[in-house]
Amino acid sequence: MNTHFITTDFLSLEKLQEIFKNGYKIELSEQAKNNIINCRTYLDNKIKNHNKPIYGISTGFGSLCNTSIAEEDLEQLQTNLVISHACGMGAEIDPQIVKLMILLKIQALSYGVSGVCLETVESLVYFYNNDILPVVYELGSLGASGDLAPLAHISLALIGLGEVNYNGKKQNTEKVLAELNFKPVKLKSKEGLALMNGTQFMLAHAITAVWRSEKIMYNADKIASLSIDAYNGLIAAFYPSLHTIRPHKGQIETAKNIRKFLKDSEIANQEKAHVQDPYSFRCIPQVHGASKDTLSYVKSVVETELNAVTDNPMVFPDEDLVLSGGNFHGQPLALVLDFLAIAVSEIGNISERRVYRLISGDRGLPAFLVANPGLNSGFMIPQYTAASMLSQNKQLCTPASVDSISSSNEQEDHVSMGANAATKLHRVVANTERIIGIELFAASQALSFREPLKTSPTLQKYLDEFRKIVPIVKDDIVMYEMLNKAEKFVK
Repeated sequence: MNTHFITTDFLSLEKLQEIFKNGYKIELSEQAKNNIINCRTYLDNKIKNHNKPIYGISTGFGSLCNTSIAEEDLEQLQTNLVISHACGMGAEIDPQIVKLMILLKIQALSYGVSGVCLETVESLVYFYNNDILPVVYELGSLGASGDLAPLAHISLALIGLGEVNYNGKKQNTEKVLAELNFKPVKLKSKEGLALMNGTQFMLAHAITAVWRSEKIMYNADKIASLSIDAYNGLIAAFYPSLHTIRPHKGQIETAKNIRKFLKDSEIANQEKAHVQDPYSFRCIPQVHGASKDTLSYVKSVVETELNAVTDNPMVFPDEDLVLSGGNFHGQPLALVLDFLAIAVSEIGNISERRVYRLISGDRGLPAFLVANPGLNSGFMIPQYTAASMLSQNKQLCTPASVDSISSSNEQEDHVSMGANAATKLHRVVANTERIIGIELFAASQALSFREPLKTSPTLQKYLDEFRKIVPIVKDDIVMYEMLNKAEKFVK
């Protein structure tokens, strides 16, 4: 089993994907351990020798920041913070996103500016490595002060409360930890706040959405290429000279991909009677490319956040400073989460239009892509389904980040709503995976009517793999099963 050592070195999204998806165990490096120990030692001394209140350490939280807490109550303060803030509601989020949240929290704490104890971070490592994954709910975070409610549910499990997913089922945390002979964490001063303040809920959703969006962008180019041949489209719109004079990186890359996918296609190389294609075919490089450029920007912001510390207050031993600031504010993520939702939705938008063209009875294809339309409805309703999801995507693309609701008696008077941006982005991504799956299904069906002419060898191989799972439809069949198989194929 491979092991990844947590350090303060730059961690790329690609490396994180390797660690996470290949099931690496994690360990704290000696550097990380020293960072954590040095910071905690400094903080303990600071508390002992400092007479003035320090936010979140010797005071209450939020609008209670001016309420001083007696030294003997500092540990109880942190426990109370966790149990009072675990107020998530709604659907339970994917345990794998919870696992990623834990990894991201460990990474952030390893920098040694959060004031936590080494034992607490090592407990998080134990939870991660043993797949003890707290139950976390979708609703409750305002995206500032970070993701308080979701992270409180993770912290709740650390102290032996709440529920966890373990061995494939939801169980009482106390029972699971007792079976493992693992002692719950007893939080010391500052620790509850350090665990709960941060953007790890937003960030974990952002990272997984980026990974899925990369696959969507790649598959969208390949599936669009199939649709071009299925619709007997022209390839002139993808010639290099057309794109070098408008040199957006994503546009150039998309045109190159389509030329590569259609290389040696018998359908593409035959003479055409028509001189121009609809925008949904002709403008694939411009539309797909703009979404890719958006994804590239989003990745840069997400990668920066991955290598950041986002709790509060921050402890700087070398400068003898404990600073209360706003690194927990999710605005950098909220904006790009909304942006990515729009970019991914547009991939689905243009895809649905190609589905419509394929079923419309144009370019020598039968209406609704069946040999006997009328008796058979064929692909009439898959296009409805795609249109339904696309419409929902458009509604979900209303930005969350332009909203703010004041909280904590006006102390927290501007919030990012980044968590809402994150969860609706995941719905947009899922809908788009389904929409391009429907396009693949329709393109596969349409290409059967172009035989004996063949698409390119590259696309034919892809098509053959798909048809092993989703066959050509001769007469009406139960279609939802085929749609679900197409979705799984593109994922």
